[in-house]
Amino acid sequence: MAQFDAKIFNAEVFGKYLERIPHVKQNKLLEAGILRTRGELRTMLSDQSGGNYITVPMKGLLDGDPLNYDGGTDITADSTKTYSQSMVVVGRAKAWVEKDFSADITGVDFMDNVAQQVAAFWDDIDQDTLLAILQGIFAMSDTSGFITNHSHDLTGQSGDAAKVGATTLNTAIQKAAGDNKEIFRLVICHSAVTTNLENMSAVEYLKYTDAKGVERDLGMATWNGRLLLIDDSATSEAGYVASTEAATGALKVVADSATPSTGEIKLGAVKAAAYFPAAVKATDYVLADTRYVSYILGDGAFDFCDCGAKVPNEMSRDPKTNGGQDTLYTRQRKLFAPRGISFTKTSMASASPTNAELKNGANWALVNDGHASDKTYINHKAIPIARILSKG
Repeated sequence: MAQFDAKIFNAEVFGKYLERIPHVKQNKLLEAGILRTRGELRTMLSDQSGGNYITVPMKGLLDGDPLNYDGGTDITADSTKTYSQSMVVVGRAKAWVEKDFSADITGVDFMDNVAQQVAAFWDDIDQDTLLAILQGIFAMSDTSGFITNHSHDLTGQSGDAAKVGATTLNTAIQKAAGDNKEIFRLVICHSAVTTNLENMSAVEYLKYTDAKGVERDLGMATWNGRLLLIDDSATSEAGYVASTEAATGALKVVADSATPSTGEIKLGAVKAAAYFPAAVKATDYVLADTRYVSYILGDGAFDFCDCGAKVPNEMSRDPKTNGGQDTLYTRQRKLFAPRGISFTKTSMASASPTNAELKNGANWALVNDGHASDKTYINHKAIPIARILSKG
């Protein structure tokens, strides 16, 4: 199969070949225990209506206070609470077109060249999906106190104290999980954060050797024994901090009905940012700001299922356009369900959520017993997901 040619494309053979190409990032997440593979979810999806959204039961932990065993106190019994978690399948598709003459000129082996690139492409897409979910989780209502306990915010401090330090990670995971902090295995962070860690000689980069014996950089390192995955795409946030009129670059906040002049900004624009002063109002002053978000994940942070597509890979031949060209179509459906957190599909327009919908906090809620009032939430310490907010 020397050319990108639809006439000789075998979808089954290509699919099997694609499976043998290392999905490096996904494999590392699996090896770290971050993704808990649950093949039975695929069967459950086909059994439930729609095939893209399921609700599964979760067993509550034993609780209650022990009674005094003194020969005179009756022993009363409590029952475990029953919770349920809702999960959604994320479907994505992509196509690439190749002109006949390009393949004729390059003579590149189709299987090896394209399959390796497709595998790497979907690795990046899966990582984007995970980051979108994490953003959505930390944008949800904090009725249960999950976000407060699982966020370690350094940004209110000044100078180097606002940057990650030698004890930052340990402090963050202890705050989130207490004596269960050893469940955390991996950190996804911005290159500005890793640069700061590198300057402290706190990281070590990892490599892997592919099937051809070539050593490749994983773009991953370790920090205090935890895998460190570097990604600038969704680990920084733009916002505003409180300021004074005299500060360089300060913007005066004006009402939304006003027409901003140089050095002014509408109140609505400030509140549309990822973060802003809680009590900001017109006549206040703010400064544009950037903060970095480092996500910390632990054992079984996500239930994972590759749900598959009816036709994962296929090619189409167009003999007319550009003198002849072939188009490769690829599709995937995967489920990434954060432990202890339900996807509510409160704001979802189609059968598969977009990344924007995954980032929407209204679509997420901590698992609870479903009571309309006086809800009981799952113990937040059982959720191996946390974050660090810093200036570097």
